Amino acid sequence: METTPLTQQMFEFNDKVLQDELHRLGLKVNHHEENIRFLKSEINTVQESITDLRIKLGKGVVIANNGTSVQEAETLVIQSILNQDKTAASLVCHLRKYEQTQIMKDVLGVVATLGKVNDDNLSSLLSEYLGIDNMLGLVCKTYNCIKDLEIYDNKGIIDKKEGIHRLAGTIGRPLDGRFTVFCLENIRPFSGKVMIDDRQRHLILHKPRLPSGEAPPGFLGFAVNMIHMDEAYLGYLTPNGHGLRETLFYSLFSHLQVYKTTADLRSAIPLINDGAISLDGSIFRPNGSFCLGDRKNVEVKFTVTASLVDSSAHGSTTEMEYQVKLKNWEKERLVEDLKREEELLKQVKDLFANLKQQLMDCRLISPPVAKRVQVSPTNRSPATPGSNPFSATRGSNHFAASPGSSPFAATLRSNPFAGTPGNSSFAAKPPHMR
Repeated sequence: METTPLTQQMFEFNDKVLQDELHRLGLKVNHHEENIRFLKSEINTVQESITDLRIKLGKGVVIANNGTSVQEAETLVIQSILNQDKTAASLVCHLRKYEQTQIMKDVLGVVATLGKVNDDNLSSLLSEYLGIDNMLGLVCKTYNCIKDLEIYDNKGIIDKKEGIHRLAGTIGRPLDGRFTVFCLENIRPFSGKVMIDDRQRHLILHKPRLPSGEAPPGFLGFAVNMIHMDEAYLGYLTPNGHGLRETLFYSLFSHLQVYKTTADLRSAIPLINDGAISLDGSIFRPNGSFCLGDRKNVEVKFTVTASLVDSSAHGSTTEMEYQVKLKNWEKERLVEDLKREEELLKQVKDLFANLKQQLMDCRLISPPVAKRVQVSPTNRSPATPGSNPFSATRGSNHFAASPGSSPFAATLRSNPFAGTPGNSSFAAKPPHMR
């Protein structure tokens, strides 16, 4: 059996050592990268808490309801809808107030009556943003309800003797013009997650962030989560299990952002995708247009009540400010840990790259040497019968390399301790046996 050449053994040994070291460094790279991902996740979580606390602190300064009770505020909204003569919304409110009909059983209500907010100014802004047609829109549970509201003849003309038009005629409140109807069954719901433990089922939305990771100055939250719903409507779910916030209000507001001032809003425009409003009156629509000029009085608004203070904001303002400080300290520690892990990762990656280059260099040297040794005529000559096939010529340098070969290459089959017959026993024995 042919023995593996010494040179080839050296290269194979070095190759294995380098591969083992590369594997070890690769595991260290994965370890540091995993730590970095974990720390970034923790930093994001802490930053979310800081942003939420700051939003709660910001909301505390805008709560106002002009001293009216919940019942009075609701009555004012209903009356403002009834004043919109010859509209489907006023007809529905009238029927709800004075009589019940079969056609109304699947009509959940009017948009303006299904939500409340905790600030009169915010109510006006959100109502102006939606427009009077949406605020007076009817909300139906099913598509069959819409078909029952309006019926057509064979020519596609509205049959005024059927549906909601018949009811309008019987009570002397005929409808004039078009009206908007929302079908909860057909609205594409919010595809993200909701706060399951939250009775109001607020949506979990990704807050806008500056490159530093912080929320833009003046950001108060998303309009869709600033709508408060009564208990009577919280229990309603579509057949697919979606509530009013995930369907109706998300379809109306989407990711509409709310800011304190116009300056705050305009500085955050690069972070706004679905429009924004500011408490001092600015409206920036999703199509990129601005609403300028003097504001007009909004005829129909959401119900306003001061009893809707954010129940999740535990403790006083001072306590929340202290929580913000604690969260900031926690974030600073995490950032320091992150920087340390990133530096360690860089060092390990540099070692990995250097070692990988060293392995590639060694592999470039090894194959040509093996090939050159195999074609050497001296090494391929047959041995004399009865002689030592590993014997070397007397006085030869058993570690001498061919011209141009690696300095670590020895002549194939040479044995530095073997001699030809007749040589001195000293030359034929290893040093430790002389």
